[in-house]
Amino acid sequence: MKKISVINYKGGTGKTCTVINIAHGLVLKGKKVLVIDTDPQGSAGYHLGVDPKHTLYDIVMGNKTPEQCIEKSRQNIDIICSNERMFPASIVLSSRKNKEKIFLEKFDSLTGYDFVLVDCGPSMSLFSQNALVFSDELWVPVSMEYLSLVGVKQLLNNIKIINRIFRRNVKISKVIPTLFDKRNNKSKEILSSLERVFPGLITSPVRVNVAVSEAAGYRQTVFEYDPESNGAEDYLKLVKEVLEYDK
Repeated sequence: MKKISVINYKGGTGKTCTVINIAHGLVLKGKKVLVIDTDPQGSAGYHLGVDPKHTLYDIVMGNKTPEQCIEKSRQNIDIICSNERMFPASIVLSSRKNKEKIFLEKFDSLTGYDFVLVDCGPSMSLFSQNALVFSDELWVPVSMEYLSLVGVKQLLNNIKIINRIFRRNVKISKVIPTLFDKRNNKSKEILSSLERVFPGLITSPVRVNVAVSEAAGYRQTVFEYDPESNGAEDYLKLVKEVLEYDK
């Protein structure tokens, strides 16, 4: 079971769209996926059309087990949703000993999935730190904006700290260019910068595509909303790269 966090401290980089569409793409290739949403906005659950009875809040506060909070969203796509209660939970848990290991402790019993994808919020929150400690590897979506690179720099510093303190070896395994427009010089410049900083880790870019954003509004994946779109083509290509890397 691969445990992967999708993270960038900059908002608007396509983290949730990447998690949801890769999850469905993996299922189309015969895999079983669990999505864990850590963002208080609860976007992953909304995107998949899930209105949960219990959420990640109940798990971290010790009210429920993970198995009691798993919701079925699609065949072979399960999700543990999040909501606005995660913010007060982070305050309550901030004084707890080993607070960065809550996910490791709570999700120790999880089995039966090929991939666990953690959708992280755009901040250096307690639960983003938990995601770093919990994960085997990280995927970093980077939109073609210069401020996205600042978020990546902050993330790199935090990874070093987490690995040193908790004796982990989590690494960035994929950097995913999102909102890419080949007609735009800025997209080309940022992609070139990423290739210099992360040689060998850059995936095929996900192009700017209206179907990807529209699908979220209809609470569908891009494969459900418009399977012939550029967005579906790009995410399927990305899934193939993930499975090739996983061999």
